[in-house]
Amino acid sequence: MSNEQEHNFVVSQENWSLHRKGYQDQQRHNEKIKDAIKKNLPDLVSEENIIMSNGKDMVKIPIRSLDEYKIRYNYEKSKHVGQGNGDSEVGDVVARAPGSGDGQQGGNGKKAGDKPGQDYYESEVSIAEIEEALFRELELPNLQEKEKSEIITEKVEFNDVRKKGLMGNVDKKRTILTALKRNAREGKAQITPIYNDDLRFKTWNEVIRHDSKAVVLAMMDTSASMGAFEKYIARSFFFWMNRFLKTKYESVEFEFIAHHTEAKVVTEESFFSKGESGGTICSSAYYKALEVIEEKYNPSRYNIYPFHFSDGENISSDNKTCIELVHQLMEKSNMFGYGEVNGYNRYSTLMNAYKTIEHPKFKHYVLKEKADVYHAMKSFFQKTAERV
Repeated sequence: MSNEQEHNFVVSQENWSLHRKGYQDQQRHNEKIKDAIKKNLPDLVSEENIIMSNGKDMVKIPIRSLDEYKIRYNYEKSKHVGQGNGDSEVGDVVARAPGSGDGQQGGNGKKAGDKPGQDYYESEVSIAEIEEALFRELELPNLQEKEKSEIITEKVEFNDVRKKGLMGNVDKKRTILTALKRNAREGKAQITPIYNDDLRFKTWNEVIRHDSKAVVLAMMDTSASMGAFEKYIARSFFFWMNRFLKTKYESVEFEFIAHHTEAKVVTEESFFSKGESGGTICSSAYYKALEVIEEKYNPSRYNIYPFHFSDGENISSDNKTCIELVHQLMEKSNMFGYGEVNGYNRYSTLMNAYKTIEHPKFKHYVLKEKADVYHAMKSFFQKTAERV
C-alpha cells in the first residue's frame, strides 16, 4: 500500500447531543403550553369547545401568547418575500407584517388601525391539563367528616391460596411448583404428572370501602329572562364544578332543579336546554331543594352543596321567603352558593336582598362575562390560605 493510500481516510466524531434537540424542543414547547394555559385560565374555563365537548379527552382551543416553531431565514430583510403554492391570484393577501393593527370601522368601510394585532394559535390540549391548573387553586369549603357509607367495590383482592376451589381460580405458578417438588422427592426432575393434591387455588375477599358522599343541588331560573348567554354561563360553571367535585369524591350526585314560578326536578339535558316563559319565584326552587334533601340525602351521610343561578329578577314580595329558606338550606348543607348572571349591571332585586345575609356558609358572585366563570369558581372554592 502506497503512502498516499495509507493517508486517504477521514476521522469524524458525531455530536450526539444533537440527537436530543428534537426532544428538548418538544419539552420546551410543552412547557410553553402549560404556561399559556395558566395565563389564560379565565378564557379557557369558559371556552365553548371544552364545555360543548362534554369532557372529551382532547380538544383544540385557541391560546393567546403561544408561538409555534418556525424557521425564519433572513427574516427582517425578506419578510415581504415568500413563495406560494401556485393557487394564489392577483389581489390575494399573502402575508401581514408584524405590528399590523386591527382595522377600524368607518363610514366608507375599514380604516387603517394604529394598534398591534394579537396572535392566536390553536393547540390541542387535554381536559386533564386544564383541570390540573384550575383545581390546584381550589378546595372544598366547610368540608365535614360524615357518617361513613359502605360501598362494595368490584375490585377483587386475592389474599390466600388453598387446596380447594374453582378451576377458574387455579394458581398455575404455585400448582407447578408443588408438582415439581413432589416429583423431585420421587426422583423425577419434571413437572408432570400433576395430581389433584398439587392444585392450588386463589381465594379473595370483597373489599368494603367506607366513603362519604357529596351531592350538588343545581338550581336555575329558566324563565323568559334567562337567555342563551345566562344558561351558557350556568352550564360552564356546573360543568367545572362537577369535574372538580369528582376529583374529591369517589361518588358525586347531581340533582337538577329548574324553576320559574314553580320548580321541578329535571334531567341535565332539560336543565340546560329547556326555556320557559312567565314570571319568577325563586323560593319555589328552595322549597323543592329542601324536599329533595328530606327524601334522598341525609345530611349525616352527605356533603350537600346547593347552588342557585339566576339573573336576579325575582318578585320583591318573595325575597323575604327566599332569605328564610336559604338559612334552612344552610343548616343542612356545607355551603350555599348563589351565582347571578348580570352582564349589564342592572338592578337586581334578589342580590339586593341577599346582601343582608351574614353567614359563613353563604357565598355569592356576580358574573358579567364568560371569564367570570373562572373567578366564580375561585370565589366559591377559595383556598383557606388565600382567604383574608
